[in-house]
Amino acid sequence: ALAVIVLEIEPLAPVSTMAEALQPAARLVHEGWRGYEAITEGGARAGNIAWEAKSSRGDVDAAFARPDIRIVESSFTVGRQSHVPFEPRVAIGSWEDGRAHIQTSTQVPWTVRNVTGRVMQLAPGRVRVTVPPVGGGFGLKFDASIEPITALLARMTGRTVVLENTRQEEMATCLCRENAEIRIRSAVTAEGYIAGREAVVLMDCGAYGGEQVFLTTMTAHTLGGNYRVGATRLVSRAVYTNTPPNGAFRACNGVYNTFALERHTDEICDALGFDPIEFRKKNVLGDGDLGATGQVFEADVLGPMLDRMETLRASTGTSEAKADGRLYGIATTVGTWFVFVGPSAATVNLNADGSATLVTSGVEIGSGTMVQSLPQIVAGQLGLAPDQVIVREADTDAAGLDVGVGGGRTTVSIGAASIAACAEVREKLLRTAGEMLQTRPEDLVLRDGRVEITGLPGSGMSIPAVVAHAQATTGPITGSGAFTARNTPAMSGCAMGHFIDALDIPVFVVHEAEVAVDPDTGHVEVLAYRVVQDVGRALNPRAILGQIQGGVVQGLGYALHEEVTLTADGRIAQDDFETYRLPLAQDVVPVAADLYEGAPSMGPLGAKGAGEVPILAVGAAIGCAVARAIGKPVRQLPVTPPRVLRLLHEREPPPEFPHIAPGWALNTLG
Repeated sequence: ALAVIVLEIEPLAPVSTMAEALQPAARLVHEGWRGYEAITEGGARAGNIAWEAKSSRGDVDAAFARPDIRIVESSFTVGRQSHVPFEPRVAIGSWEDGRAHIQTSTQVPWTVRNVTGRVMQLAPGRVRVTVPPVGGGFGLKFDASIEPITALLARMTGRTVVLENTRQEEMATCLCRENAEIRIRSAVTAEGYIAGREAVVLMDCGAYGGEQVFLTTMTAHTLGGNYRVGATRLVSRAVYTNTPPNGAFRACNGVYNTFALERHTDEICDALGFDPIEFRKKNVLGDGDLGATGQVFEADVLGPMLDRMETLRASTGTSEAKADGRLYGIATTVGTWFVFVGPSAATVNLNADGSATLVTSGVEIGSGTMVQSLPQIVAGQLGLAPDQVIVREADTDAAGLDVGVGGGRTTVSIGAASIAACAEVREKLLRTAGEMLQTRPEDLVLRDGRVEITGLPGSGMSIPAVVAHAQATTGPITGSGAFTARNTPAMSGCAMGHFIDALDIPVFVVHEAEVAVDPDTGHVEVLAYRVVQDVGRALNPRAILGQIQGGVVQGLGYALHEEVTLTADGRIAQDDFETYRLPLAQDVVPVAADLYEGAPSMGPLGAKGAGEVPILAVGAAIGCAVARAIGKPVRQLPVTPPRVLRLLHEREPPPEFPHIAPGWALNTLG
């Protein structure tokens, strides 16, 4: 039969770049795009534009037409970045009693469950996903990948199937941080007031839409964040190309938009003669200011954080002397990010020995949230020690829906759901103890594993005694809780095609970098790095400091070394650690950090997510510091030694994007 099969292949010219994809006569990467489901309203799509989101607030045309303003325009480009977590993607699939069971290294057990069900044409309830502690993800594992394949093979063979990517397979199929192109211009008065701003951001989603369709939302909150602007108009496009698909990566969209915005801000200061720090202090978002979508921000946060950076710098001192004759630069940058809230569920069971079991779909991915922060939260609510809280591994058969570990949401969303579950447990525990002690529940407190009468230390009885009594009379003491977004309002008509119109929990950072540039080699050494991070309330300061150090190092890789490139036939060129330059031990600099507490947050006990935001402004701080050192504009990341030398010798032309039209209306689908 094989002998009579004739296979005819017609090679098609690939659409390799976003410039090619946006040509009027470009070949369609997806000829059937009209039949694809639109997963939100108000956006637009056509041809090779997978999704377009826009935000518009105020009269931008009038702002740019004012006679008293100066227009500053900048263009920027960035490459792709590979996640390379220590543990590759791995899954174990089995088929028993008409159900699939997948043990996997993922950030999103419920997504894996639902996607596998669709692929196998099963009801989702016939797929069970369990997740042991995961060896890093950074967004790479924020979708299903090899898991459905293991389940399909297990069903076909009746055997347990294990799939584990080699390092080469992992990097060759990486859903990288996308390459992007940004054009931004601002109308600024002589007094330093930003009257208007507009920008176009192109995001290469590769051959499939993936996360980039969602991430078009973030441009309004990153390029439209940081500063008070009179009127804004922003468009963000996810563009199909015939290249490997891209995906989510820590502070996705935010790292390059923050780089672009902060470099553009420095170029404004250079053009108009402003001091960069004073200009930022004058213009950062404060209490009552409007974001790009009309969201009203609460409290003055960035201004005081800039003041705290000055205090931190004074305490550490600067490192200019270490430059030792090389070109020295220092830069302070700011960033606006958010906590991706989303739904979470939790169940808390009190056990007869006085311990508590927490059941959620949360995944321990190396941040310590599941083994430190959540036990600390539950213990604090129930008067226990953290080591008395048992946290179950994620199991979709046992725990409620959760959208996954990412977006800085684990402590916030699962923590809030856990507090809600603890509230039900507390009510039952205190009611039972009140009956036993003949005391009103409101006169009882939980402390050190006991239920005590308020004001009478040592009174009352142990929690195990109360639990045992309840189990014998009214039943086990358990509680369930849930948490989701509150949907902070935006201004009507400002956000079009966004998945998140406003930020429930904004998170702010101030970063400062000192660098020395060797003019002969172009090598950039980071001399010192400082961070002031908005944490809401620091529930676990040591863990947050660890996240900051790790995020900065990962950001240094993005800023200085790491860039995924494509071969002539469209494959990822870097598939091992010899060809992909990660930060090494000698590249790492200790980070001086100050945790800024007190900013408003709907998170549990006032906390904010701390895992994503540390990487947000690293590329911006390094790019601005290098530009300051060499006296040349930096408009592309990473700033590798060859690129720095070309800049020094004026052989690096600024990015030009003829496919981004100068007029706003020509860059939108209407």
